[in-house]
Amino acid sequence: MKRLGRLGTGIGWRPEIADAVEAMPGIDWVEAVAENLCPGHLPASLLRLRERGVTVVPHGVSLGLGGADRPAEDRLTALAERAEALGSPLVTEHIAFVRAGGPLTASPLLEAGHLLPVPRTRDALDVLCENVRIAQAALPVPLAVENIAALLAWPGEELTEGQFLYELADRTGVRLLIDVANLHTNHVNRGEDPAKALADLPVEAIAYVHVAGGFERDGVWHDSHAHPVPPQVLGILTDLASRVTPPGVLLERDDNFPEAGELERELDAIRGALEAAAPSESAPAGAAASAPTTTPVAEAEADRTPDSAPARQRLALAQAALLSALVAGTPVPEGFDRVRLGVQSRALGAKRADVVAKVAPELPEILGAGYRPAFLAYAHGHPMSDGYRHDALDFAAHLLLGGQPENTESRRRLREWWLDRSGPAPRSQRPTARLARATRRVLLRR
Repeated sequence: MKRLGRLGTGIGWRPEIADAVEAMPGIDWVEAVAENLCPGHLPASLLRLRERGVTVVPHGVSLGLGGADRPAEDRLTALAERAEALGSPLVTEHIAFVRAGGPLTASPLLEAGHLLPVPRTRDALDVLCENVRIAQAALPVPLAVENIAALLAWPGEELTEGQFLYELADRTGVRLLIDVANLHTNHVNRGEDPAKALADLPVEAIAYVHVAGGFERDGVWHDSHAHPVPPQVLGILTDLASRVTPPGVLLERDDNFPEAGELERELDAIRGALEAAAPSESAPAGAAASAPTTTPVAEAEADRTPDSAPARQRLALAQAALLSALVAGTPVPEGFDRVRLGVQSRALGAKRADVVAKVAPELPEILGAGYRPAFLAYAHGHPMSDGYRHDALDFAAHLLLGGQPENTESRRRLREWWLDRSGPAPRSQRPTARLARATRRVLLRR
């Protein structure tokens, strides 16, 4: 198994802080959201960083390795292209599902627009292991997968987080991206002990570590990536570093970006948390740079190809029922905490409104203060099925067909915006193409 070199201290590269990142001292590497990059037109800032010898790692968010379906070939190809274009030593994704429904459940495909937790069951583990192997075979560099934050817990789980991650790494040889902020989130929201999770982890499989901030409201921790890193998260980082020296540590910030000086102080606090660790004699420094050695039992299991269809079917039905309750208002599946599910549902709606406002900034500009309440009302009865950009178009068409907004000038501007971006002929292979063509005919007559 190829060893990964040490990464050092890094920060998540985002366009909003690109200039600040380039000017920061002591940045050894950066991580960029893979879906926001075009291999043939990489941002000039990333190219300049690469020329300086700064490593760039693409971080995927849409593969859905924890979903019931096998990873889509086009998404794997896109991730591989970005790794090659950036000369990256590895790529990373999440242990999560992001969509559900479709052929396995004979129901509409639903998009979460967010990373949702997989149940820690044998069925989910079997499916995840197979999906990870498929991804590993398609990618030109090693893959590392990240533990995620969760607002809710699945009923009937069979494994702890540490056990789940250990078996995943043991059975597939995949690296782990450990997010210590997510361990803190799961401690607050699910009562899980971060120290116990770290004790169960195969530390030799760790590729690198994420550190991020969040906030607590009404006893629920929200992993916002838009707030300062709290002391509790730095404490978990110190605990991890006392067990093994992580090959790399990275600060994530996705919104509400502070001045460069504040980001640099957070990076200094991360370095301080690492220095505060007292590694035990049994935790070899740098051991995490390589993947775990697969046991003979795990090798035998990897070699055989069991029929995963029954497990995929069961997982598909469970995930579709949960996602439908979250985004389409269907009944809450048995065993779930209704209050927490409500919190997650509202969080998904709020994130959806925020992201649509970013990918289509003209909408809040046209609609003004009415944008957010109008979008949330729309989202309640219209689950997302084809990504945020298509969601923005569907929202605008929904308003226009309903005679909204009431202001004539705003309605004219919204109509022109929709017509300009919907294109002369939506692609016929999309399930919504017929509806889009009909909508366009109606709007052109107005």
